[in-house]
Amino acid sequence: MTIPGAGANRPTGDRMDANFENCGRLNGKSILLGVSGGIAAYKSAELVRQLVKAGASVQVVMTANAQQFITPLTLQALSGQPVCTNLFDLEFESQIGHIQLARAAHLVIVAPATANLIAKMAAGIADDYLTTVLLATTAPVLVCPAMNSKMYENPVTQRNLQALRQLGCHLLEPAAGELACKEEGIGRLAELTDIVEKAQHILTPPTLKDKRVLVSAGPTWERFDPVRFISNPSSGKMGYAMATAAARRAAEVHLVSGPVAIKPSLGVQLHRVTSALEMQEAILKLAPQMDVIVMAAAVGDYRPVQASPQKLKKNARELHITLVDNPDILAQLGRSRRELKLQVLVGFAAETENLIANATEKLQKKNLDLIVANNLMQSGSGFGWDTNVVKIIDRSGAVNELPRLSKEQVADHVWDRIEQVIAEKSHGIQ
Repeated sequence: MTIPGAGANRPTGDRMDANFENCGRLNGKSILLGVSGGIAAYKSAELVRQLVKAGASVQVVMTANAQQFITPLTLQALSGQPVCTNLFDLEFESQIGHIQLARAAHLVIVAPATANLIAKMAAGIADDYLTTVLLATTAPVLVCPAMNSKMYENPVTQRNLQALRQLGCHLLEPAAGELACKEEGIGRLAELTDIVEKAQHILTPPTLKDKRVLVSAGPTWERFDPVRFISNPSSGKMGYAMATAAARRAAEVHLVSGPVAIKPSLGVQLHRVTSALEMQEAILKLAPQMDVIVMAAAVGDYRPVQASPQKLKKNARELHITLVDNPDILAQLGRSRRELKLQVLVGFAAETENLIANATEKLQKKNLDLIVANNLMQSGSGFGWDTNVVKIIDRSGAVNELPRLSKEQVADHVWDRIEQVIAEKSHGIQ
């Protein structure tokens, strides 16, 4: 029995280049989702939907107890695949289907994983479809526990979880909060977005392992009284996508972020700042420990000379605010990169005219290895969009022009290019 691939959702808007269509984050990956019998099993429907949306082909295997909480028909409709429940199914098992499923999977996710199932896994018990597949697979296994906090904290459960770690399973710790039993504590199934992200981490080659990466993101707020400030429309989406992509490649990632409404991804260490001066302080403090710095933040060029300690009252008179230059953090890094021993320094250039010329001048003046340039006047590019249209320019003046892509896809292309620069430098190619 084979598992057919599920096509990724096609981005909306202008048609992309054919080479970049259907580039889901998990595109082409076969994921086997094991659902065991806890109340959190109802969340498996949304988990299937998110995995399919990310481009994966999802095959669901359910225990008998899981079917008491959610029907196989629901998960079949969402996955587009028959749900496996019976180890003695005459159709599926005529070709030893559970072994074929175990071989076909790129990743096995067990969510929710109950205390009972975890105990079976640790003991090597294979008495139903799911535990038999788990014992037969050689794919990586991601275990997502969900149970009452007392059951989770029980020494036996903790011993079993430790045994699974030693056997090479990946564990995603449960969250704390209100449980189905109305108690408060640890034991809630991890956020579904975190489960999908963890799957991406596991399935992405660790090409940046042992690299320390700093990414800046978002706008800065330059206050002139306690409730008003000067800023720009940056959403931070591009910088956060760069940080996420680096974390998936196993880098140690530090994200210095201005004020945005985005949750950092798994594996990203967040440093929140507000003003350009705060961003400068945070970045310069971290910079000496970094191998790669990517400055994707839209740092304000100016700040008020003085901020009023009280809210300025509106009146008939004109309001005059005197501005001074903010520090050019990227230029500072460029001037001191030899002392910092930076392998790669990357900037972003958002322009409204003369894109290549202005971006190339910025690259040269600020001593960058790469600059990622986009035209703010182009639809689907720049502030606020979930997509971007960029040109990646290197020191030689070579321009790699990308079509309109999601910001996550752009981030992957930029990191591919950064890795090329690292490889070239390691071979003495400047």
